[in-house]
Amino acid sequence: MIVTPGIPERDRARAAALYWHAFGSKLGLAMGPEPLAMAFIARVLRPDHAFSAHDRDGSLLGVVGFKTAEGALVGGDLGDMRAIYGLFGAGWRSLLLTMLERDADDARFLLDGIFVAPEARGRGVGTLLLEAAAREAARRGYAEVRLDVIDSNPRARALYERRGFHAVDDYNIGMLHHVFGFRSATTMVRRVMP
Repeated sequence: MIVTPGIPERDRARAAALYWHAFGSKLGLAMGPEPLAMAFIARVLRPDHAFSAHDRDGSLLGVVGFKTAEGALVGGDLGDMRAIYGLFGAGWRSLLLTMLERDADDARFLLDGIFVAPEARGRGVGTLLLEAAAREAARRGYAEVRLDVIDSNPRARALYERRGFHAVDDYNIGMLHHVFGFRSATTMVRRVMP
């Protein structure tokens, strides 16, 4: 298994599918239906804001994204939304998605999603991706890495805790849980060594 910066262009569609598989239950009402969501994700995917893991045969096993002032793994703008969903669909979707938005800050390197192919789970892919992101954070001069994990994903939270992350804040999304399928999220941080 090898972890490298970026996502090869040949893996763009697979990365979009893996992203949707990991986050579709949370984003389904805001970004669905699935074919449109995957078209949007593939369109706006920023390989320069990611590390990817591949097996020896070159198959994509997982991705960790990060967010900076220059962009995020899956960002895009209203124009990208309109291109996929039309004017009306882009408007209400953008409004909903901004409610989940987490800002980057100068003190902590923000992870913007980690996802592993179902057949590769339990093989250490997530750990390798988290370590690559931690090294990138240190390289950029950050003292900490930050991420958010939703209450309905205890497996991910357990991985983060094993890798040295600890909870620093919880936030409840209120009535939006009917849209996004989770009630709260926890912000977790981990120190990194430069």
